[in-house]
Amino acid sequence: MEQLGFAAGTIVAGVFTCVAWFWGSNIVLDAVYPPRGPKAGVNILRAGAIRPWLFLGPAILLLSVYLVYPVINSAWRSLHNSDGSEWVGLGNYFWLMQDTKFHESLFNNLLWLVTVPALATLFGLISAQITDRIKWGNTGKSLIFMPMAISFVGAGVIWKFIYDYRGEGLDQIGLLNAIVTAFGGTPQTWLVLPFWNSFFLMAVLIWIQTGFAMVILSAALRGIPEETIEAAILDGASPWQVFMKIKVPQIWGTIAVVWTTITITVLKVFDIVFVMTNGEWGTQVLANLMYNWMFRGAPDYGRGSAIAIVIMLLVTPIMIWNIRNARKESR
Repeated sequence: MEQLGFAAGTIVAGVFTCVAWFWGSNIVLDAVYPPRGPKAGVNILRAGAIRPWLFLGPAILLLSVYLVYPVINSAWRSLHNSDGSEWVGLGNYFWLMQDTKFHESLFNNLLWLVTVPALATLFGLISAQITDRIKWGNTGKSLIFMPMAISFVGAGVIWKFIYDYRGEGLDQIGLLNAIVTAFGGTPQTWLVLPFWNSFFLMAVLIWIQTGFAMVILSAALRGIPEETIEAAILDGASPWQVFMKIKVPQIWGTIAVVWTTITITVLKVFDIVFVMTNGEWGTQVLANLMYNWMFRGAPDYGRGSAIAIVIMLLVTPIMIWNIRNARKESR
């Protein structure tokens, strides 16, 4: 109850502060540039130019404090030693090029990038198409979208139980091993299996992101003009041809946005790996490696910051392309 009260108080205080700021700042602005008198026209123009910044100002300030400053600070720290007391230049980046764990992390991130966005977008597209054609489609969409309401940590805990292993001869509480043993198979330590364990981790993020892809793509499918679909059907096109040659090409821009959005999420994946394997058994990824260097054992802020900058550099081009593509779609 104490935590709930604190959260409720924070929300109320935040809303009150926002309202007080917008109300008070507009009163001050109107007092400085009154919309009446001999200079009313000039004052209205000046106030109109300033007023948007009253709304944007706090957001820009917070973004600068919580986003811009950390980037600059991380870049600066990446050029120093573990405690920031000595300048090492690009030494931390040269170390990254030779570190086997960094190579493993890059490979795994690449594997995630190839697998997760493709399958999540594909399953989302299929789900959007199917649920739009059945009577209980809305219920189906709700069930598919439900994992989006679960945190990555919560999802990792759930799926860790699904992959849970007990020794042979013991009752298997893990769903996957229970199914395997029910059919006479041998239970496996799924999260320890070399190479394949990364795919078992990917399944969690695919499970979560499929709902996101489905909602966006479903809206895009419904925006396709009915005339083009009816014309294709009259010309004798099969449902498969209508879907692949009429619908998909018309929503290709939306598919690309969904794909790249999930790609950005994949590049920053941390929670699932941290909860389920902590990067052990060949499952290390960049974000988890950064966390280990920054906060575990004897912290090395220089190396941890260098990994953070690498992640940012990998995400930035995709994010820029995504924003540009989204702007084109909105025109």
